[in-house]
Amino acid sequence: MRDAFVRALLREMDRDARIVLITGDLGFGVLRPVKERFPDRLINAGIAEQSMVGLAAGLAATERKVVVYSIGNFPTLRPLEQIRNDCAYHGRDVKIVCVGGGFVYGSLGMSHHATEDMAVMRAIPEVTCFTPGDPAETEAVVPAFFGTPGTCYLRLGRGNEPWAHAGAIEGWRFPEAVRLREGTDVALLSAGGILAEVGKAAEILAGKGIRAEVWSFPCIKPLDTERIIRLARTYGQLITVEEHNITGGFGGAVCETVAEAGTPCRVHRLGLRDAFTTVVGTQAYLRKMYGIDGEAIAEKAAAIVYEKRTDAGTDS
Repeated sequence: MRDAFVRALLREMDRDARIVLITGDLGFGVLRPVKERFPDRLINAGIAEQSMVGLAAGLAATERKVVVYSIGNFPTLRPLEQIRNDCAYHGRDVKIVCVGGGFVYGSLGMSHHATEDMAVMRAIPEVTCFTPGDPAETEAVVPAFFGTPGTCYLRLGRGNEPWAHAGAIEGWRFPEAVRLREGTDVALLSAGGILAEVGKAAEILAGKGIRAEVWSFPCIKPLDTERIIRLARTYGQLITVEEHNITGGFGGAVCETVAEAGTPCRVHRLGLRDAFTTVVGTQAYLRKMYGIDGEAIAEKAAAIVYEKRTDAGTDS
């Protein structure tokens, strides 16, 4: 996803000479093409994220589009006051990029586990939040990321994430959800880099005779509320999956949508359950530990479907 972002960023920088990239003393390998092609539009602010965002707000006041780029929690939680007061409040055209959402930096411990960022960023007024699920979605949303006025947030994985889509996504329209799989028995809704695990869950469910419909939400603020309401009315139960705390995150946003629409639907939120991660390990290990890998998602979904069939008197 990181490499896909840089490819898309270069295209945007070619089109718009106002775009400036600020890095927090990292990403020099992946950002080398930016340095080579636009050396006067790449700034290293050092390990000083609050100053980095303050600098971005100042540059944005001179009609530039400014990208701030760092890992995990560092471009969001550490400079939160600057994002809120200097950027969002004044409508500055600052684009915040988090590389390593969720458990990407799992071996570095909870300080590097980005599991509250979506909730925090979507709570700030007038901040648009993008959560692509794979490299294809990343490249699809970048034009909207730069084309949306004001402060925006883009949550990415790191590198080498599997492609959940067969190829490039053509004609994506902001902020639409994207369907990856048709189904009839249960709907799985995903936000962010956990999408590949949701796809695995759907494959496991297919082996059990359960057809799961899979949707990815590359934008969670604004949310594709029309799609959520349709799915809620169709299925009566929805399963949301996020590599994030369920409090205030994607699942919470879906619950808000369903409740405000008056739709009789139950939402099952899969993610961290109001807890800090107290163990370290690879991203795959932590996903399994906290019940959001493909097997755990499939197990939960199957239980919901079997219960529904039993209630309907159709279970054999």
